[in-house]
Amino acid sequence: MDPKQVAKDALDKVADAAERVADKALAAEDPEIPGAPAAAPPSLAEPTEPVDPLPSKPDQATPDTRTPTGAPASEDPRSAGQQGRWLTTSTGTRLRDTDHSLKAGERGPTLLQDHHLREKVTHFDHERIPERVVHARGAGAHGYFEGYGTAASVTVAGLFAAGKRTPVFVRFSTVLGSRGSADTVRDTRGFATKFYTDEGVWDLVGNNMPVFFIQDGIKFPDIIHAGKPHPDREIPQAQSAHDTFWDFVSLHTEAQHHALWNMSDRGIPRSYRMMEGFGVHTFRMINAAGETSLVKFHWKPRLGIHSLTWEEAQLIGGLDPDFHRRDLADAIETGAHPEWELGIQVFEDTDDQLFEGIDLLDPTKLVPEEFAPVQPIGRMVLDRNPTNFFAETEQVAFHVGHLVPGIDVTDDPLVQARLFSYVDTQLTRLGGPNFNQIPVNRTHAPVNDMLRDGFHQHAVHSGVAPYRPNSLDGGCPFTAGGDLSDDQTRAFVDAAHNVAGPKVRTRPATFDDHFTQPRLFWQSMSPVEQEHIIRAYSFELGKCFERAVKERQLQALANIDPRLCAEVATALGLPAPKPTGELAVVTPSPALSQLSGGPWPGDGRVVGIVVDPDGDLTDVSEVRSAILAAGMVPLVIAPHGGTVDELAVQRTFATVRSVELDAVLLAGSPVAAPDALPARDAKAGAAPTSTLDPRVVLLVEEAYRHAKVIGAWGDGVRALTVSGVPEDVSGVVTGSAGIGVLDEVLALAGTHRAWERFVTVG
Repeated sequence: MDPKQVAKDALDKVADAAERVADKALAAEDPEIPGAPAAAPPSLAEPTEPVDPLPSKPDQATPDTRTPTGAPASEDPRSAGQQGRWLTTSTGTRLRDTDHSLKAGERGPTLLQDHHLREKVTHFDHERIPERVVHARGAGAHGYFEGYGTAASVTVAGLFAAGKRTPVFVRFSTVLGSRGSADTVRDTRGFATKFYTDEGVWDLVGNNMPVFFIQDGIKFPDIIHAGKPHPDREIPQAQSAHDTFWDFVSLHTEAQHHALWNMSDRGIPRSYRMMEGFGVHTFRMINAAGETSLVKFHWKPRLGIHSLTWEEAQLIGGLDPDFHRRDLADAIETGAHPEWELGIQVFEDTDDQLFEGIDLLDPTKLVPEEFAPVQPIGRMVLDRNPTNFFAETEQVAFHVGHLVPGIDVTDDPLVQARLFSYVDTQLTRLGGPNFNQIPVNRTHAPVNDMLRDGFHQHAVHSGVAPYRPNSLDGGCPFTAGGDLSDDQTRAFVDAAHNVAGPKVRTRPATFDDHFTQPRLFWQSMSPVEQEHIIRAYSFELGKCFERAVKERQLQALANIDPRLCAEVATALGLPAPKPTGELAVVTPSPALSQLSGGPWPGDGRVVGIVVDPDGDLTDVSEVRSAILAAGMVPLVIAPHGGTVDELAVQRTFATVRSVELDAVLLAGSPVAAPDALPARDAKAGAAPTSTLDPRVVLLVEEAYRHAKVIGAWGDGVRALTVSGVPEDVSGVVTGSAGIGVLDEVLALAGTHRAWERFVTVG
C-alpha cells in the first residue's frame, strides 16, 4: 500500500478521535463566544494518558501545501504539525525525561554529553529572529481575493478575471512600536496583502493612510529614527508624542500631510476590520494591447471606517494591549469574516504624470475621489486565522518588487528605494536569500529560477547547468514570450516609459507644495473630527519639552488653518503665529470624512448585556440569541462568574470595561456586589450604595461619554437613571421589552456612534 496513503489514513484517524474528544468537552461550554485558546477545554487534572496531538481550531488554517518550487504538495496540511504522542528530539528519537539534565551524580555538575539539554537550550536561544525595524507589531489572517472582471481594460493580470479566486495572506501592523507594544497607540497601520496568483506572487504593501511622511526613500531612516524612542532612554514606546518626531516633521514640512492624518481619528482605528487600505504610491498597469495607465489602489472595508476616541485608546492600552489582534481573530472565529473591496483610481499615463495639477509620483499627495472615482475591481475576504503566529505572521516576507504581468511600479522616488530595502531587510531577518521558500511565502506558480544554495535552501535542485544559455540541461530554463494577450505564456514586462536627464540629487517643483493638501484634509473633516484633531495636536505637542519645537510646529499649523493653529496654541499657552503665505482655496472632499456613508453592518461587534441575577431575566436569553443571529457577539455581564439563568457569564463587574463594548444593554439594576469595595476593585470608587453597583455606573457613564449606543428595559431603565444618563438623547433607547429595545439599538449601531452627543467648540 502507498506509504503516503497509510500516513494520511493514520492522520485522519487521529483527527477524528481528537475531534470526538473536543466535541464531548465542548458540550458543556459556550462555543458561540470566541477566544477559546485550544480545540478542546483542558481537564482539571494534569493528563497522564498519552494522546495524539489535537487538531487545530476550526477557524485556523496553515499556508497552502506547496513545495519550495511552487508545486502542489500531496501531503495532508496536518503533516507539517507535530506527529505522534511521544516527546522526541528534533530527529525523532523518543525521550523519557525532559525535566532533568544529565549530571555526574545526583548533586554533581552537568555533563557536556547531555545532547538533549544542548539541543533544547540551543534551539531556545535561537527561537527569536530580529524583529522588523518598522511594522514589528502585527497580526495576520488567511483568505481569498475574488476578481470582478472589471479591470481588463487596464491590466492583463489574471487575478482580476471575473470569479477568479486567489488565496491571500494579509498582515496588519503598527509602524513605530516594538513587537511588545500595544495595539491601540496613535500610529499609521500597515496593510500588506500577499496574493498567491497563478502567475507568481503579488505583494500590495500599503498603509491605512493614502499618503506618507516623505517624498524620497532616502529620507526613510530619518523619519523612522525621529519617530522611534529616543536613543538615550529608549522612551517613549510606540508614540509620536515626543520632541524628536515633532522636531523632524516641523523642519521637514513635506511630512505635515501625513502627520495630520495621524492626528485625526484615522490614527486610532476601532479595528483592523474597519480600516481603509491604500497602495500609497501610483503604480502602472499594462493591458493586453500593451497600453499603460497609472493607478492608485484603495481597499474599502465593508463595515465602514471607524475609530476609537483617544480616551478609549488609552484605556484599552492598559486593559487589553492586544485589542486589535484579538478583535481580528475573534471575528474570524465567529464567522464575521472581514471583507474589503479593492478599487483603483485610473489616470492617463501622460509624460508629466500629473492629474488636476497633482503630481502622481509624489507620495505625500492624494487624489480626491471626487476628481477620480474609485472603480471596484474585486473583493477580499479573510476567513482563516493562522495556526502558528511565528511560522506565518512573523515570517511572512513582503516586497513591493513582487509583481505579476500587468502591474509595474513607477518612478516615485519613495517606491524606488523600497524596491531595494525590502529584500535587504529579509536577508537579515530571515537568515539568508531563500526566505521565499518559507511556507507562508511560497508561490503557487512553478519556480525555475537558477538561484542556488545559501542558508535554509529547502529545494533539491537537479541538473548541472543553473545558467543561461546552456546545452547540458537541454537549454532549460527558457524565457517566456512577450505577448501579453497570451495568458498561457506571457511573462512580466517592464513598462516602456521614457527616462532621460542628467544625474542630479533634487526633486521636481511639483513636489514643493506642502500645505494645500493638509488644508484640504482639515476642511473635509466634520466638526467632531476637527475637534479630535485639535485635541491630538494639543496632547502630542504638550508632551514635547522644547518650546522651539512647539513654536515651529505651530507655524506649520498656521500655514494649514488659522483656527487649528489658534486652538492648539491656546492649549500650549503660546501665541499663534500668522501664516507665512496666502492660504490655498480648496474644495472639501466628503470621502475623506469617516462620518460619510453608512449605515454599516455590525458584523463582529460586541454588545454587553448587564444582568441582575436577582432581577427579571425574562428577555435576556431571547436578546442574546437575537444578537448572535445579527452576526454580533453578546457578552453577558453579571456580578459574579459562572452562569445566570443557565446563560454563561463572560464578564463580571470586576473584569469588564466599557471600551471592550460597542454597545451596552441594561437588562437589570443590580445592587452592589460583595466585591464592590475600593480596596478590592479600584473601579468601585467611593463606598458602594445599595442602589446600583458603582462599577455599572462607571460602565454606563463611560459608554455615554464615548457616544456609544445604550439600551435599557425593565429594571435597566432605573440603572440608566441612577447613572445620570438621560433617556431622551441621541443613541439612548428605552422600552418595556428587550427585543424592541435591541432592534432600535442595532439600527443605531450602524452609524458606529451617536455623533450628536460629542460636544464641539466653535
